[in-house]
Amino acid sequence: MKLILFLIFTNFLFPKSIYEFELKDNSGKNISISEYKGKNILIVNVASQCGFTYQYEALEKLYQKYKSSGFEILAFPSNDFGAQEPGTDQEIREFCKSKFGVSFKLFSKISVSGKSIHPMFKEITNGKEISWNFEKFLFDKNGKLVERFTSSTEPFSSQVTKKIDNLK
Repeated sequence: MKLILFLIFTNFLFPKSIYEFELKDNSGKNISISEYKGKNILIVNVASQCGFTYQYEALEKLYQKYKSSGFEILAFPSNDFGAQEPGTDQEIREFCKSKFGVSFKLFSKISVSGKSIHPMFKEITNGKEISWNFEKFLFDKNGKLVERFTSSTEPFSSQVTKKIDNLK
């Protein structure tokens, strides 16, 4: 019995893949990351008042280019760096839609670093903390992390598009 409880507890603390996480989207709906199985995914921590906020435009362009081939962008607003995401989920959604025409998936604001880091970000960073807004994590169709890009890496750069092209 103790072994079974240990295995259940261990699996809860240390998921095997990103597909085991469920988070709230920007409108409050629970979304399982498993809904994105079989798709290449770019996970990005975002903020509306950051020097990199302009990257929303390039992220949307990237999404439009690759979405028909099973590519998704999952954006996670965070107020962890310089308090650069002070808005509510509704304010963030309205800002992203009106200013950048964002049509990719926005999630509810969460913590992506520090003591209150969300378990999914703890898992995908593998102990190497995010240093700022707009870090990007590219996953293949099997949920395997392929590449991590710094905030300064432009979303529509050849560095990113070549990696995505290689995943097709």
